[in-house]
Amino acid sequence: MRIAYNIFIWFYGIAVTLAAFSNKKAKQWVDGRKDIFSRLKQSGIKGEAIIWVHCASLGEFEQGRPVVEKLKEVYPEHKILITFFSPSGYEVRKNYKEADYIFYLPLDTPKNARNFLNIVRPQMALFVKYEFWYNYINELHRQKIPLIHISVNFRSSQIFFKPWGQWFRKQLMKITWIFVQNEKSLDLLDRIKIHHADVSGDTRFDRVADLPGEKMDSITLDSFRNNSLTLIGGSTWKPGEKMICSFLKKNHETIKIILAPHLVDDGHIKEIVSLFEKYNPVLFSKIKQYDDNNIIPKEIKDKLILSRVMIIDTIGLLSHIYRYGDIAYIGGGFGVGIHNVLEAAIYELPVIFGPNHRKFNEAIAIKELGSGFSVNNEQEFIDIAKRLITDETFRKESGINANTFVKKNSGATHLIINKVKEYIIAG
Repeated sequence: MRIAYNIFIWFYGIAVTLAAFSNKKAKQWVDGRKDIFSRLKQSGIKGEAIIWVHCASLGEFEQGRPVVEKLKEVYPEHKILITFFSPSGYEVRKNYKEADYIFYLPLDTPKNARNFLNIVRPQMALFVKYEFWYNYINELHRQKIPLIHISVNFRSSQIFFKPWGQWFRKQLMKITWIFVQNEKSLDLLDRIKIHHADVSGDTRFDRVADLPGEKMDSITLDSFRNNSLTLIGGSTWKPGEKMICSFLKKNHETIKIILAPHLVDDGHIKEIVSLFEKYNPVLFSKIKQYDDNNIIPKEIKDKLILSRVMIIDTIGLLSHIYRYGDIAYIGGGFGVGIHNVLEAAIYELPVIFGPNHRKFNEAIAIKELGSGFSVNNEQEFIDIAKRLITDETFRKESGINANTFVKKNSGATHLIINKVKEYIIAG
């Protein structure tokens, strides 16, 4: 099985390299790994006391962020290395100030894993959520470097729990400790005789609980909102964008929309502008300069007041933009799965999402609380959005319950740091 896995990884690398000729993300993936080992050596990382945190992408970074920041506090004499698998994480957070070194993770081949660890020599590694890279896991185990997986959410459909998953189960045995999000995940591990695990909850709760305290003042968003009820479309895809547009056509002439699409390439942004053309859409990238100066000309302010739709055509702002909303629609539920509902919930926003949310425990819990609302089609979206807008008591109670849910489920970071302390002694 190891041979088959390594062949798959090799073909994956070839496929991405070929795709790089026509795909921007694939090109970033390939370019970011060029001369990676030379750049690692030149960075001065060798010989440092390193704690390595690996994230797949931006979402996993936000999940691991509270742990990184607590590690910096507890271990100020150590250096933090963050690696990313995906460009959507690296390109947004490559200048993150709490990390000392930020790199792409070299492709998971046996040689790359050996070279990487021989240069970095971390005192500990922490992998976030689903990052099971077996050559890295094997090499960490061989070199006796502790590895903790955090915020893992196991499902019975995963290969570890299948009759033919024996080799993958053996790889889990090489992990030093596994922190899972819930009892169901712990039970699944127990069935396959993996007992070096515990329930910590999800570190995302810790991260989002801190968001309202982080400063973000936007004179442009304040001017756009102009005290109107505002719906935030977070990480939207085409189905959600079309539903929101239909809602605007049928309801409430005063409601405002702040739309943060998941894809911000030029082609998709042009499609959104065309879709909402009659509502005077404004691109955030065209006006964000006024936020930098905290002064907005009257003609721009008047334009924002007249607009019904603001399109956030940049990445990395959504988690703070929810503070400007009253209700939220979270995208992805008509595709592979919904995006982060917690970032909206902490700001006391009731959340609406599509039917594909059953793999997301937090969405299920918020739905059961009456703070989250699953819709299967456009009419259901229009009905619940209309009720939330017109029934102030219902809207506010739903939002308060969502906020309370986030706060009650915080605390995973503390458990993880206590486990780290078993292997690293603070200076």
